[in-house]
Amino acid sequence: MAKMQRIIPAKEQVYLEGPKSRTYELRFVCKVFLEFIKGFRTLHFAGPCITVFGSAQFKENHPYYKVAMEFGKRIAALGFTVMTGGGPGIMEAANRGAYESGGTSVGCNIVLPHEQKENPYLTKTITFDHFFVRKTMLVKYSYAFIIMPGGFGTMDEFFEILTLIQTKVVTQFPVVLYGESYYKGLIKQLEFMAKQGTLAEEDLKLVILTNNIDDAMQHISKYISTNYVIKPRRKLAWLFERR
Repeated sequence: MAKMQRIIPAKEQVYLEGPKSRTYELRFVCKVFLEFIKGFRTLHFAGPCITVFGSAQFKENHPYYKVAMEFGKRIAALGFTVMTGGGPGIMEAANRGAYESGGTSVGCNIVLPHEQKENPYLTKTITFDHFFVRKTMLVKYSYAFIIMPGGFGTMDEFFEILTLIQTKVVTQFPVVLYGESYYKGLIKQLEFMAKQGTLAEEDLKLVILTNNIDDAMQHISKYISTNYVIKPRRKLAWLFERR
């Protein structure tokens, strides 16, 4: 007769199982607090960032990988730090574009059961245990967001950003969806939701869909130049202040 073996849940599942002892909950809160502090300390001097989201599945020879590299290069040329989830695929490509052009490249990696490895094109990196801490960091230090083709993780990050902007929790930063053929179905769904009244027509303007890198960077540059001025800080660092 076969033996039954209990499946040990991954870290992200443990605290979602239900109420634990007060000691466990206190330890969990302390761990999360320390993880936030570690993130703040690591990224505080990373400079103003633009975050690029996208799938970890695309290889070096894929067209989307090459586009992400160009985005990384353009972001660095604009004087911004490229921030990604720190893994392979689109994340690696964007980091690589910045890194190889002499820009600053930051990765916020995550501990996963299948062990997502950091890509080799990072000038600064930090690894998190919890997705919600990681997502906070990816948003907190960014002035714009580029969403390239991706899966559940990319969609999770995309819709969280839109929700934060829609509810005015964060300032209306520019959000670019790159890949017209990939995302045209999603845009149609959003338009259908607006017709049903679950979204406002105004909400559809929170994001632009494009297949053109120049248009994407122009959209981001226009917003930043309109709303922010750059002031020197401690000689080497730069501070973006709202107009």
